[in-house]
Amino acid sequence: MGLDLGAILKPGSLGFSDHDAIVSINIFIALLCSCIVIGHLLEGNRWVNESTTALLMGLITGGVILFATGGTNSRILVFSEDLFFIYLLPPIIFNAGFQVKKKQFFRNFMTIILFGAVGTMISFVIITLGAMGLFKKLDVGPLELGDYLAIGAIFSATDSVCTLQVLNQDETPLLYSLVFGEGVVNDATSVVLFNAIENLDISQFDAFVLLNFIGNFLYLFFTSTVLGVATGLLSAYIIKKLCFARHSTDREVSIMMLMAYLSYMLSMLLDLSGILTVFFCGIVMSHYTWHNVTESSRVTTKHTFATLSFIAEIFLFLYVGMDALDIEKWKLASSRCSPKKPIALSAIIMGLVMVGRAAFVFPLSFLSNLSKKETRPKISFKQQVIIWWAGLMRGAVSIALAYNKFTASGHTAVRVNAIMITSTVIVVLFSTMVFGLLTKPLLTLLIPPRTGPNTSSLLSSQSILDPLLASMMGSDFDVGQISPHYNLQFILTAPTRSVHRLWRKFDDRFMRPMFGGRGFVPFVPGSPVERSEPESHLGTVTEAEHS
Repeated sequence: MGLDLGAILKPGSLGFSDHDAIVSINIFIALLCSCIVIGHLLEGNRWVNESTTALLMGLITGGVILFATGGTNSRILVFSEDLFFIYLLPPIIFNAGFQVKKKQFFRNFMTIILFGAVGTMISFVIITLGAMGLFKKLDVGPLELGDYLAIGAIFSATDSVCTLQVLNQDETPLLYSLVFGEGVVNDATSVVLFNAIENLDISQFDAFVLLNFIGNFLYLFFTSTVLGVATGLLSAYIIKKLCFARHSTDREVSIMMLMAYLSYMLSMLLDLSGILTVFFCGIVMSHYTWHNVTESSRVTTKHTFATLSFIAEIFLFLYVGMDALDIEKWKLASSRCSPKKPIALSAIIMGLVMVGRAAFVFPLSFLSNLSKKETRPKISFKQQVIIWWAGLMRGAVSIALAYNKFTASGHTAVRVNAIMITSTVIVVLFSTMVFGLLTKPLLTLLIPPRTGPNTSSLLSSQSILDPLLASMMGSDFDVGQISPHYNLQFILTAPTRSVHRLWRKFDDRFMRPMFGGRGFVPFVPGSPVERSEPESHLGTVTEAEHS
């Protein structure tokens, strides 16, 4: 009872009857609904979150199917890395960029890049070298240098969803920004790294090949970012000039969704990093395009993108839970050896992940604190522990990269490949279940929730504002601040603040008049500037934004 969901898109290519296909899809959709309902009921539980709920549901369902089929199958769907990278990953990454609080993200941009890019490279090197030294002692099988490099990239990809579900970005803005930003940059770095390794000629590895590898890595990073920004700006310009709201708000929502997906697919077509492209496309769209649409379109797009991302994440964790009981891979991995070998291999990988994580979080946090002035908040040791913990979990990206490397269409007939797949599933299951269950108690211990009159007064003052608009753009820019003199001494002593304010001036003078955004949208019936408030009130807001 299995179904290749990617095959549904090709008429006549189903290997099962239409009835079997419909039954499989109905069961999986029912499981998705069950995960959402159970996750809602357990929302207040200090141990369980939606990710662990989906994994548990997948494990239980896999066990039931395994029992019903007499131990021959445990899955409803057959995993396809194309399904993951083309249909499931784009909404998750785009929503991350679309919902991010850009002020905090770019204020801590250098630290995020340190953790997400440099830290991922350090973790990649440690995991690769550790695997080369320890895997041979277990007699895993014939693994080449390219396989070890791919393993390093696969297990360098973190999954900080569990931690982000617990953290409050209003109470701990610095910590939330670092964990969130590092997670996105880490995923992009890992995928770019993996793709660069796949294109690397290992047979003639020398200094020139290494330099070419580094150059290709930087090229993918830069061009992918530029493509995402360009696509986002193009969507803003089209909506601003054509004024879709005069005729249909549906067209506004449609063009935003299609342009976002176009950026990802165009990046894939050009062999770039779709993750980076669609992430920065989301940031640009939330800064410009989102302000060029009507109020109803704003609400619709925000919740549509968040819903698609939520369903994709639940889908992935549910499948991973079912795939953990894939009897074919376990039989192949355990042939001619003890079934304990994949478990021992997973323990080694988990140890390397923990060591690799600690090797860059604490040293890079120390360097980041040295570069900050006393007035800027520094990363405390407790926050460093949380950042280290948040990156220990492995999730959908690691699963997808492992399947891409060690299987063909979700299947493998090679023993060493089956061992690597089962080990990856064990690492993802263990890290998500164990570390995920301990995340809430750990964060409560290290960062107790705020209580007292100050918190209630803060919440009451925030309740006056529209939470939807505030979460999207209300905290992007400082309002009413007096710009300092931009001399060389100020730029050198406060580079982040100076670059941020210089960007604000450039944005107000050149970018917003052309691409729209808050305060620069022309008045048309149904446009975002049409409000019930008097025009004088609108004028003061616009003036405050320019100050």
